[in-house]
Amino acid sequence: MEIEAIYLKALRGAVEASNRIIEIYLAGFEAEYKLDGSPITLADTASTEILHKYLDPTGIPVTGEESVNFHFSERSNWNKCWCIDPLDGTKEFVSKNGEFAVNIALIEKGAPVFGLIASPVNKEIIIGSKEFGVYIIDFENIDKKHLWKKVERPTTINSPVVMTCSRSHHSGPVLKFIQTLQTISPEIDYIKKGSSLKFFDLASGKADAYPRFAPTMEWDIAAGQAILEALGGTVYHAETGEPLRYNKENLTNPYFIAKTAALCDILP
Repeated sequence: MEIEAIYLKALRGAVEASNRIIEIYLAGFEAEYKLDGSPITLADTASTEILHKYLDPTGIPVTGEESVNFHFSERSNWNKCWCIDPLDGTKEFVSKNGEFAVNIALIEKGAPVFGLIASPVNKEIIIGSKEFGVYIIDFENIDKKHLWKKVERPTTINSPVVMTCSRSHHSGPVLKFIQTLQTISPEIDYIKKGSSLKFFDLASGKADAYPRFAPTMEWDIAAGQAILEALGGTVYHAETGEPLRYNKENLTNPYFIAKTAALCDILP
């Protein structure tokens, strides 16, 4: 298994950032609030600095939650960029439920080609790319590839179907998608979870679908899409059916639905 050096840099950056996040989490912190009402903490800014320390030397520009995001007139000329969320799930971090993550994705020509999601609390990372597959890695094993746990493409859906959704965001249009799921599974189970940690459940097959009809940004989803696509799944625009695109002029995502490969086989 060959992993590009830049991906290993991303792995090491995610571990260092996650460890710093946990230090702040355990030591205590105060949240401030941005103009849009969303919280920000010392963990957000500390993780941002660490990720830039690892990713900036790659020479690939960065877009992200707390990074300086360049105007589209400049970004439109980029063939590649990192898309990062140094602390995905700040609301979960502030509420201390443990459901927060570090997201790193590499975007090429608008498509996510590599994704990494780190769970600081569980001390594990899921990475994925169509180049080398999908693996779950314990923090202490990032340099021991023989201990990485290979994740295989799911071949069956759950019975009943399992839908994962956010703890912090809910919206009415999800009901229409639920009705579609009920055509194959009259009963539906739910896993409520914050942040991109939902993609751990999708990748492992514990969940089959994740609909999102509420605002998200590119750095919330890009890593998860790369991982899910590497397993044959999809994250697609809820209205057009096309895969989500990145480094757009507007960095807000459209409403989307994420499905595992097994569910795609039944509900294309």
